[in-house]
Amino acid sequence: MKTTVEIPDALFREAKLYAAQQGIPLRQLFERGLQIVLRGSARPRRRFRLKTVTSQGNGLAVDGDWGTIRSIIYEGHGG
Repeated sequence: MKTTVEIPDALFREAKLYAAQQGIPLRQLFERGLQIVLRGSARPRRRFRLKTVTSQGNGLAVDGDWGTIRSIIYEGHGG
């Protein structure tokens, strides 16, 4: 369905720029925005699953400094 909606020029320019940066048509941006408001969420989130780690009774041993340990902990999660 086609319709006409009035929005402030500055908001339109910002929306147009955002859509271009995301590589989506402006129409799709408006649809997503309406869906967020009407459904109450941006999009279904993927459920987080904690990795299963076993130490076989010997404890977890990692050689390295805190930087190495941190990279292992946050592997695959942008940390």
